[in-house]
Amino acid sequence: MIKMNTHYAELKDSYLFYNISQKIKAYLDKNPGEPLYRMGIGDVSLPLCDTVIKALHEAVEDQSKKETFHGYMPECGAPFLREIIAKHYASRGVMLDVDEVFVSSGASDELGDILDLFDRSSTALVIEPTYPAYVDANVMAGRKILHLASGEENGFLPRPDEDTKADLIYICSPNNPTGAVFSRSQLQEWVDFANENGSVILFDAAYEAFIEDENLPHSIFELEGAKTCAIEICSLSKTAGFTGTRLGYTVIPKALNRDGMNLNSMWVRNRTTKTNGVSYILQKGGAAVFTPEGQKQIRQNIQVYKNNAKVLMEALDSLGIWYCGGKNAPYIWLKCPNGMGSWEFFDYLLNEIQVVGTPGEGFGACGKGYFRFSTFGSPEDTKEAARRLCELLK
Repeated sequence: MIKMNTHYAELKDSYLFYNISQKIKAYLDKNPGEPLYRMGIGDVSLPLCDTVIKALHEAVEDQSKKETFHGYMPECGAPFLREIIAKHYASRGVMLDVDEVFVSSGASDELGDILDLFDRSSTALVIEPTYPAYVDANVMAGRKILHLASGEENGFLPRPDEDTKADLIYICSPNNPTGAVFSRSQLQEWVDFANENGSVILFDAAYEAFIEDENLPHSIFELEGAKTCAIEICSLSKTAGFTGTRLGYTVIPKALNRDGMNLNSMWVRNRTTKTNGVSYILQKGGAAVFTPEGQKQIRQNIQVYKNNAKVLMEALDSLGIWYCGGKNAPYIWLKCPNGMGSWEFFDYLLNEIQVVGTPGEGFGACGKGYFRFSTFGSPEDTKEAARRLCELLK
């Protein structure tokens, strides 16, 4: 008889955003046509920039001609895209070999697939509150998961704990959901900790483009010793609006070895076995992101979202509500007012002012009593949501 992966039975019955969508559906069923101001799920609202659209159209035209047609692409990424990404890192002082860069269909896929490299007996450490997929992917694999708590006392940026050692360490900076960003010295502590204990850091850099403080690291590889302990997983979803287009990249240094095996070589073998590469059309669009004009245009889009963050932060400041994030991240993490619980505050905002956010409790036990706002909505909706928030809570 076939045996199933019974670890799926250990997952929570439903995903956080499914619960939110069900609550929204129930509200709209009772209040048809009522406008909602959505600042919950982290999906972008601006279209792809002109430079990317032009590159995509040109790539489609290439596919219509025998002379420029492309079939299967290299499994680890087209050389033209790997090269331009490596140059992008070099502009920040991080020198990479081209074959240390792997092109993917997005960070979410890679964060799950990368676990193929590690035995299921390996332990995983997540910093709470945490992106739920980190936990669920390891539950599915049957791994033991350790939870390191964080809170207001450390700005949701905990230091390594000698009593909480693990083989895999998840770090997301800027963080989802808290918007907190590790400083160089704080991140160096984690790099040193991983090297000393033989751990591997899975560094989620999906939101690095939102960092405006020049003293904060965009990449873990800006830190000494990171190439011997870290894998960096990046996405163009929020950086360039690719949530519906799907493209990302992963950096695995050749210097990263564990248990007598080289992780870069292992990942080459994994990709050449399990994928046929990302499409030529998408990779051409992705390459356009890293051109001077592409960088200029995506910065303009990112600034729209950063202006949204300023509007929300000003509202929270006027109300005297504690929060972190916003300045260097597209998420604002706030303490629910008047001692409200996360889901209680969600229902209150939805029913009273039609504003949708994300209950912090959905990101783990340390999120109880907190709430996340995404800044990816339209400026008009963000301003109206801020106005309604101030009117409700003044």
